[in-house]
Amino acid sequence: MTTQYLWAPPPVNSLPVRGKTDRLPVNRLFFVGRNYHAHAVEMGKPVDKSVERPFYFTKAPSSLTPSGATVAYPPETGNYHYEMELVLAIGTAGFRIALADAHRHIYGYACGLDMTRRDLQLVARDKGRPWDLGKDIEHGSVCAEIVPMPGVVIESGALSLAVNGVTRQSSDIDKLIWNIREIIADLSLFYHLQSGDLIYTGTPEGVGPVLAGDVITGRIDGVGEIELTIAAAE
Repeated sequence: MTTQYLWAPPPVNSLPVRGKTDRLPVNRLFFVGRNYHAHAVEMGKPVDKSVERPFYFTKAPSSLTPSGATVAYPPETGNYHYEMELVLAIGTAGFRIALADAHRHIYGYACGLDMTRRDLQLVARDKGRPWDLGKDIEHGSVCAEIVPMPGVVIESGALSLAVNGVTRQSSDIDKLIWNIREIIADLSLFYHLQSGDLIYTGTPEGVGPVLAGDVITGRIDGVGEIELTIAAAE
């Protein structure tokens, strides 16, 4: 019997894969918070790895937006920020993954932007409220093509972001507080990781606002490039 719906269900969220015609179906979007020391300091929340664990937030898969898109400046904010990140794509499901086995669950990587209504995020943070309105933004999870690297653990690589050609962020993956293996192992203690889960691994220092008309470009050595244009608010 064919299932009938009241209206058409949403399409499968997916991303292009370099060198393939098949697309990667996206399952969930996980984000690691404050995973570069300098960024944690600029946000006023330094991290002591010796006594802290990573923390995470999620965004709706419907917020996924491809590189090269033009998106409207979002509503109810006057401080819209970019955050350039390395995105990890899970290829093999796993739960309670051992650190030594983390590489077995990697499909590949991509460049990503975690766009943020910073004013709303900080209000929520300071009042102990969820970050959803600051982080889970329509068109706010930007991702470039997935680069297949099965089993490869990226340990270093220059990461940078520019706004209208002016460099704003410049760092290296080797400055991650919790590295790729540690992120996979820790997150898998809370969730059964699934093929198609994307993990945005954190942003370095230099985050800042964008305005309508701005063009954001970013790159990660060995992974690729990303671009987003900010249009006028609706």
